[in-house]
Amino acid sequence: MKLSFSSNAYTRHSVFTAVEGIAAAGYEGVELLADIPHLYPFSFGAKEVRQLQELLRHYGLAVANINANTAVGYYGRTFWEPLFEPSLANPDQVARKWRIDYTKKCIELGHLLGAGTVSVTSGCMLPGIWPEQSLELLRESLREIVSFAQQYHIRIGIEYEPGLLISCVEELVSFLGVFDSPLLGANLDLGHSHVLGEDHVEVISSLGEKIFHIHLEDISRRKHYHLIPGQGDMDFSSIFTALAKQQYKGYITVELYTYSNTPDDAARRSFSYLQGLPFWSDREKKQCA
Repeated sequence: MKLSFSSNAYTRHSVFTAVEGIAAAGYEGVELLADIPHLYPFSFGAKEVRQLQELLRHYGLAVANINANTAVGYYGRTFWEPLFEPSLANPDQVARKWRIDYTKKCIELGHLLGAGTVSVTSGCMLPGIWPEQSLELLRESLREIVSFAQQYHIRIGIEYEPGLLISCVEELVSFLGVFDSPLLGANLDLGHSHVLGEDHVEVISSLGEKIFHIHLEDISRRKHYHLIPGQGDMDFSSIFTALAKQQYKGYITVELYTYSNTPDDAARRSFSYLQGLPFWSDREKKQCA
């Protein structure tokens, strides 16, 4: 397991500043936000890609994931909250095609930057369409996206979230069971799991090898607000033990978009707390032995 930090904490800064801050905090990887003001794929050009490639090489940072969850750039301006629509399940054919094309461009960016995964969400439950119909639209979109991703060897991780079309682990496991592809799995946000009252150990076990990438933050009293690890009531020791038992070897990305005013401080404090846990200390001792 390797620690990463998401650039979506740095939305008041450029992606280049984000990479510098995340590297300075000590992380091995960085998750890149595929939205404004960072890697919005319809405006992030070849020159910026080369500049970012050079910066990543300079700091020795790997790209843990391309975060294609939100679509703020679609509207051409910033908002007070992340926007998931238009999603891959949107009933409007033109809007859904835009999201499919956007996701394909994220896959291409991921390939250029050395990412192995791209994360997506199911989108919202919209009025005027039954959830079952939305799920079928989501399946149609993902068939096209997964087929496209094969040539780049990129895996697609669906992130479930309270209030969205796929909102819990049970729904995600069911969806993945019907959509049988080695390139489709989970972008598991364990904070979402905690908000829902799910058992972390059971969640990790039920998804198993389908866990492609992990988002991590702390949560207090099951309120969906991302906190620096150690400030809430999540049991990180049991989480890391369960992941080790599952032999998860991917990235664990700290996701703190709630700290856009103080991203450097949030990155440093999160890294310090997580590295101080017995699990990480024991692992480092074994590596040095």
